[in-house]
Amino acid sequence: MYSACMSTSERLIESTRELLWERGYVGTSPKAILERAGAGQGSMYHHFKGKPDLALAAIRRTAEEMRATAAAVLDGPGTPYERIAAYLRRERDVLRGCPVGRLTMDPDVIASAELRAPVDATLDWLRERIAAIVEEGKEQGQFAPGLDGREIATAVVATVQGGYVLARASGSPDAFDAGVRGLLSLLAPRTS
Repeated sequence: MYSACMSTSERLIESTRELLWERGYVGTSPKAILERAGAGQGSMYHHFKGKPDLALAAIRRTAEEMRATAAAVLDGPGTPYERIAAYLRRERDVLRGCPVGRLTMDPDVIASAELRAPVDATLDWLRERIAAIVEEGKEQGQFAPGLDGREIATAVVATVQGGYVLARASGSPDAFDAGVRGLLSLLAPRTS
């Protein structure tokens, strides 16, 4: 499953990332991690203090990847509306859900300030970045002056995260796509 040149610690982190996305923290056993990573018993404890330490490394990696993916689109070319639209329309595995957003539904992650911190930081970063783009659009006259950048950013993140939930519940990406289309129609630039 993994490249022979990937270190054991990397295989453990990647395996944990996948399992957290699929099963959540409680459903991710050390045995399952070791099996997925193709690592021997004791490997986890050689590289990490235990499951929480490994999970934290995996969550941080997932959060960093999500920020990098979002930044590539949000900081890309185009008007503020086009960049927000590109973020909303970017290719996603909608039926699998968001690897960071799903962690917010895991009671053990939410109960741990340390495990929750990278999740909170990522969602905060995303809202702040989108809010800045909305403010940029207001300055350019693309968005109505009365819009609150933070509120719009929260609506964008809520649409994406809620869209994942609706898509998973229905077994179809149609609900996600409908939510994106609806939000974009509400954000459509003003015409003179």
